[in-house]
Amino acid sequence: MSEKIKSQLSIADQLWLMEEALIEADKAYREDEVPIGAVIVNAEGIIIAKAHNKKEKINNPCGHAEILAITEAAKKIGNWRLINCSLLVTLEPCLMCLSAMIQARIGTLYFGAYDPKGGSLSLNYNFYKDQKLNHSFPVIGGVRHFECSKLLSQFFREKRANYIKS
Repeated sequence: MSEKIKSQLSIADQLWLMEEALIEADKAYREDEVPIGAVIVNAEGIIIAKAHNKKEKINNPCGHAEILAITEAAKKIGNWRLINCSLLVTLEPCLMCLSAMIQARIGTLYFGAYDPKGGSLSLNYNFYKDQKLNHSFPVIGGVRHFECSKLLSQFFREKRANYIKS
């Protein structure tokens, strides 16, 4: 880990970039996918990847917004190491996505809504800061929490209502 990790994004940048992630989440919502969106920015704060959940559309359990954004960013920069890149996602990542961030060498993770049932941090799987692994990074949660949770709550409320009607 000799590479210097970029300093964290300003609060204004966090809010703006999470809005971009929310736009991606809204795309997922309109595609009847769980509304989660992700954005990756480089060290200069330029967006290099955007993605939203596509698990249902592509019939792939790995079709999470974070995984798709990591794949797109790596392809765009021509390197799987996303050192000094920040990932912003509307929901606290699951174990799979957090592991992918470690593998991709993400610089900083920002997330919106907490996920007490499936979020790796809420479930105390804090291996993103485990010094036994070859990479660790800072995590900032709760960025635009209200907007992120509201979209998810609305989606699942509609799903439950449709399930009851069927």
